[in-house]
Amino acid sequence: MALPTSDEKDELLLSCRYGDLEDIHQFVQQFGQDAVAELRDENGNTALHMAAGNGHEDVLDYLLPITPPSLLSTQNNSGSTPLHWAALNSHLLTVQKLVQFPGGPGVDLIDMKNAAGRSPLAEAEMTGWDQGAKWLVEMMKLDLEQGGATEGGAGEGIGGSITEEDIQVEIEDADGQVAKMTIGGNTAVSGGPRSSSATTDS
Repeated sequence: MALPTSDEKDELLLSCRYGDLEDIHQFVQQFGQDAVAELRDENGNTALHMAAGNGHEDVLDYLLPITPPSLLSTQNNSGSTPLHWAALNSHLLTVQKLVQFPGGPGVDLIDMKNAAGRSPLAEAEMTGWDQGAKWLVEMMKLDLEQGGATEGGAGEGIGGSITEEDIQVEIEDADGQVAKMTIGGNTAVSGGPRSSSATTDS
């Protein structure tokens, strides 16, 4: 299969930027899927950067299944991923497609920081895009909840939540004297409740 020229590569990136799906189809037919995945402009931007930054969902629908999932987390020269660009330009459907693409990095994309130290979530917040920021936060929470449920099994998770709390117990002896006792989460640990509470911070 022939290799694309520099001009043809530039044309494809422009097609992704402007949403010209027909030209993208023709490029893939002529040069193959790998040629799309390997494309970078002078700033390290990929075809996904171009499509995501401009909110072209139809282009993403076509490109995502034919390019490696690693392209979703590819950073340009400024450390930004396609998700950074989508968040910066307030494209909600695009953000959702990038995060929820099966087999992709998923919510890990939300935490990736660019050279300025900003994540896609931070970019959304900085631009005042509340809708996008809220959705990204909800996805992160959902991921934490799912991770907590699967890690070690549901029973272990439930047991852990009970033992984290200190329990106050009052014991009355035969003479009517009341003794108060605090039972910590890990009673076997010397030092009582202080030690048990310290272990839950790690």
